[in-house]
Amino acid sequence: VQLVESGGGSVQAGGSLRLSCAASGFPFSSHDMGWIRQAPGKGLEWVSIIKSGGITTYYADSVKGRFTNSRDNAKNTLYLQMNNLKTEDTAVYYCATTGPASTRGQGTQVTVSS
Repeated sequence: VQLVESGGGSVQAGGSLRLSCAASGFPFSSHDMGWIRQAPGKGLEWVSIIKSGGITTYYADSVKGRFTNSRDNAKNTLYLQMNNLKTEDTAVYYCATTGPASTRGQGTQVTVSS
């Protein structure tokens, strides 16, 4: 399993970023996938999960209405569109497989300044 995130960066509050995750080494289209984040000094937080078919998504209350999780199974790629970013969204963002043997990538830093 290999997951490589990209698209992080520094933005001002209210701005937008789009994260991507390139997946390889497993049947991506058959797996539910998610995004996890870890803010400075805090634990891991599941941000969003998307079912394998790409239709059903779940979001943490903290990001609902601002983030959109999507996937392109033909390209083995997961996306996280983040709009109206807040300073509290500052974190390292990881894409991950779900389930008991969850695996995540190396992460990409998102920094939101006021």
